[in-house]
Amino acid sequence: MPRLSRFKKPPRLLAQLAVQRVANALDIGELDVPILFEDLADSHALARRRAALSDAAAGADGGAARPGPAPRGGRSADGGPPRVAWLAIPPAAGSGGHTTLFRIMRAAQEAGLRNTLLFYNRFHSPVEEYAEIVRTGWPWLDCEIAEVGPVVEGFDACVASSWSTAHVLAGRATPGTRLLYFVQDYEPYFFPRGDIYEFAADTYRFGFRNIALGPMVQEALARELDVPSDVVPFGGDTSDYGLVEPVRPRRGVVFYAKPGNDRRGFRLAVLALRQFHERHPDQPIHAYGDHVSGLGFPVVDHGRLTPENLAALYRSAAAGLSLSFTNISLVPEEMLACGTTPVLNDTGFARAVLDNPHVAWARPTPSALAAALSDAVERHTPEVARAAARSVRARSWTETEQAVVRILADELGCEVRDGRVAASG
Repeated sequence: MPRLSRFKKPPRLLAQLAVQRVANALDIGELDVPILFEDLADSHALARRRAALSDAAAGADGGAARPGPAPRGGRSADGGPPRVAWLAIPPAAGSGGHTTLFRIMRAAQEAGLRNTLLFYNRFHSPVEEYAEIVRTGWPWLDCEIAEVGPVVEGFDACVASSWSTAHVLAGRATPGTRLLYFVQDYEPYFFPRGDIYEFAADTYRFGFRNIALGPMVQEALARELDVPSDVVPFGGDTSDYGLVEPVRPRRGVVFYAKPGNDRRGFRLAVLALRQFHERHPDQPIHAYGDHVSGLGFPVVDHGRLTPENLAALYRSAAAGLSLSFTNISLVPEEMLACGTTPVLNDTGFARAVLDNPHVAWARPTPSALAAALSDAVERHTPEVARAAARSVRARSWTETEQAVVRILADELGCEVRDGRVAASG
């Protein structure tokens, strides 16, 4: 009887399998969940609690239920401007989501609100470490920084910025505080369908005032959960990016590498770039973001880059690969501004946000993305670069910032006059 052939497993695979067995035994995956299970809230329980409080208030008023605390005339309980707490998880240097949140916070500060940044970290690292990252990476943000305590009190409004901080806020905020949720992505999409997915989805039912960044997020909230939201425009800032004349012929592609972030499609990008390299072995492939190696094809690994150096890299490449499976990324417009053709995974919601004829949309499969990259490289000329750069209209985050400040003012019973939050009337 013939014996089955046995294939020798390479040392790297053997090591991976050993680590996987230990990880499964210790449930290492739990460390990827950014919240302690005891800090999880429950929309059903919260609704029952609100109903009980409403019934108690109605009884105290002889049957007339009050919808919430009365406007405070633009002043906090201590007589100063309203105080706003912004809850966030600790940032890594250069975090795009934190940059957007901090822009909004700066606008609120400039409008006269008093900000406090409250960090939630399930591992309880010293808050001074997070504060140093913020002060170094975002020196223009002027606010108090503290760790979120067992009770979130002393604030007129609180803003959650992620699904984990929404849970914490729901369980710790004192009654009467206005609660809002700045939603940059439909975060259940970050996870496989399962319990973590549902924990993330439940946050949008907590009764906070949801502020959706862009129409894609608003549509996802409505389609998936029938949850209302205020939509604010998806901003942009390409001031650090642009074309430099004379435009010379370019070679190669650049891609944004985030191996630990599933929504950035790193595995798919690697498979597509392998096929691209097989078609164009003479074309350099540049990676920036996280450091990468061992991809099976040559890569110029740049790691994290400053905007100035990233713009220079874009201006050297004919095309760029930027994948995102939740909200649209800021990367494609930066590439366009530098005359680089961005290749993106084709989704209807992304097209609605980035309606630009110079974007190369492709089905999210390795061969389709590789074909789009090949086409972009083969067709690239200096005039193609100029046309792409001209297509980028000047945008900023100002409209977004102003829209969020107006929503905050409305929740606080105030209005915005001449850029400042003031008492209504």
